[in-house]
Amino acid sequence: MAVLPPSLPGLGMVGGWSMELQDMTSHSDDELNETVKNILMEANQRPELAMVYTTFSTDSPICKFDIDRDKIKQLGISLSDVFTALQVNYGGAQVDDFVQFGRTYKVVLQSDSQFRSEAEALKFSFAKNNAGAMVPLDTLLTPKMNTSASVISRFNGARSVTIQGSVGEGFSSGQALAAIEEIAKKHASGGYSIEWSGQSREEKKSEGTTGQVLMLSIIFVFLCLAALYESWSVPFAVLLTVPTGLFGAFLVQYGLLMIEAMCGYINPGLQNSIYMQIGVLMLMGLAAKNAILIVEFAKARVDAGMEPVKAIIEGAGLRLRPILMTSLAFILGCMPLALASGAGAAARNSMGTAVVGGMFFAVVLGLFLIPVMYFVVIWLTNKSVRQKKTEDKPENVA
Repeated sequence: MAVLPPSLPGLGMVGGWSMELQDMTSHSDDELNETVKNILMEANQRPELAMVYTTFSTDSPICKFDIDRDKIKQLGISLSDVFTALQVNYGGAQVDDFVQFGRTYKVVLQSDSQFRSEAEALKFSFAKNNAGAMVPLDTLLTPKMNTSASVISRFNGARSVTIQGSVGEGFSSGQALAAIEEIAKKHASGGYSIEWSGQSREEKKSEGTTGQVLMLSIIFVFLCLAALYESWSVPFAVLLTVPTGLFGAFLVQYGLLMIEAMCGYINPGLQNSIYMQIGVLMLMGLAAKNAILIVEFAKARVDAGMEPVKAIIEGAGLRLRPILMTSLAFILGCMPLALASGAGAAARNSMGTAVVGGMFFAVVLGLFLIPVMYFVVIWLTNKSVRQKKTEDKPENVA
């Protein structure tokens, strides 16, 4: 079976998502196996998921040893010595280490492979009784062939089964995680817990942080504009035009997604991915740039004594050509991203369509909204100043 490499090296061994189904109430192997089979059966039928599998299996052949405790006691053998002999024979035990050539080497005691590959080889392993006699282990243990899980894995201290898979074509990793979580909760409702590992764990931890990053970006831009204009009110005229770019980015992105879905094709690049969010962050600065060009010229004329309306109209007229030139240059420069094809095109499509659509709406709507927003801010500021002067003016005393 071919598996994808991880998109972020170091976070897991394979690509896709990785979920840990934890057994919190000590279910039997059969119950755990039945639950996992039900999850895999439904998961492989969901379009959001692909190649869902697990390495957990309960049909691996094992050899179980029944211990004759009464006989061990009669022969004067310590039960811990029997367990130690089994441990050394099959699993090995470190008994010493030594330093040679500047390196430390471990000394591990273990039976040779031919003496631990068959249950009958126990006759060559011995335990010493209290009289100093060596007793072969095959006289104390009875081997029984059975089936069970070959490996018992644990996650956060609890027995767990790792379920892995890939994302279905046309769906995002967030949709895949939500789908497998829904299926797991449906079939493993009692006594089970769900955790994430590898890259999926980091994705879940960072979930919902986009809004925080956007808010911090807006606050940072506001503080920079406040320092530039030496005013707490003028930056609002710039920031109130940023939503036009965000509106255009999401409208174009999801509009194209709906059109392609109606045509029976889903472009994985037209999703709310990390690449689109990077484009939105960049778009906030570009939309603010257009507003800064107009507001800066208008504010300089208002400070010189010109009427706000005349200053705004003059500033918008003078900066119209620079705004159109820079915006069109940026839109045309991002068109190859929006129209990209081939390997890795999904990431470029997501970023390109968001920037092109958002910048287009920011220019078309911003040219009309920026003067209006600046006038509203100036009007509210002047009104507040006049009202404060009226309240601070002392009343005439008769």
